[in-house]
Amino acid sequence: MFSLYKKELQSFFFSPFAYVLTALFMLIFSFAFVTSIASMDSSVLKFSFPSIFYDNFFFFIFIIPILTMRSFADERKGGTEVLLLTSPLSVGKIVLAKYFSIVTVFAVMMLSTFFFPIYAAVNGQVMWSSLICAYLGFFFWGMVCIAVGMLLSSLTGNAIIAAILGEIIMEGTLLVDQIGGTALVNAYPSLNSAISWISMQRRFIYFSQGMFRLEDLIFFLSATAVVICWNIISIEKRRWSHS
Repeated sequence: MFSLYKKELQSFFFSPFAYVLTALFMLIFSFAFVTSIASMDSSVLKFSFPSIFYDNFFFFIFIIPILTMRSFADERKGGTEVLLLTSPLSVGKIVLAKYFSIVTVFAVMMLSTFFFPIYAAVNGQVMWSSLICAYLGFFFWGMVCIAVGMLLSSLTGNAIIAAILGEIIMEGTLLVDQIGGTALVNAYPSLNSAISWISMQRRFIYFSQGMFRLEDLIFFLSATAVVICWNIISIEKRRWSHS
């Protein structure tokens, strides 16, 4: 499993792919950071790093399907899927190796932005509890999105289609809060509670406030595990069809 993980990781960092996405991630973060400074109305800069993640969810989400679109789609398109599925590795290990390699790249992308809070701390004050929880919350949220993107990639042999479907589904998750705030949903408390429970943005708000709740951690990890299991089942089904 580690050998496949290493191979997948090398496929990212031995090509411009990971570096371009990391640069794009930093560009979005940098633009939000500079905009916050430019819009201050006093000599004291007051803004929160969690708000950078929250206000730019739409743009950050755009990157993840691009990161995951090649995970299985390129294997099918290039004809290497059969070789992969007939290897001694179990389907579970194959999926996990690919998943953890993408999560590692995502973690590197997030760590690259840590320059900004360090710079802010040198020139001012940073609420480290809120900052660290916001980074963790965004990372857990990204783990779910990566699992979804990999699942979509396993269902199609076209990486572009996988990316487009990923964008649609992940952008759709941003509408959950808006749907939950409509008068129709508010008229039914049980429906409103259900929508609030599945809203990843609302759970991120707790992280951004420096609240590391076990309930939210379990939600993100459980959602990730469920989608990975679906991915394993999808690949296993295709493996048996090849047999």
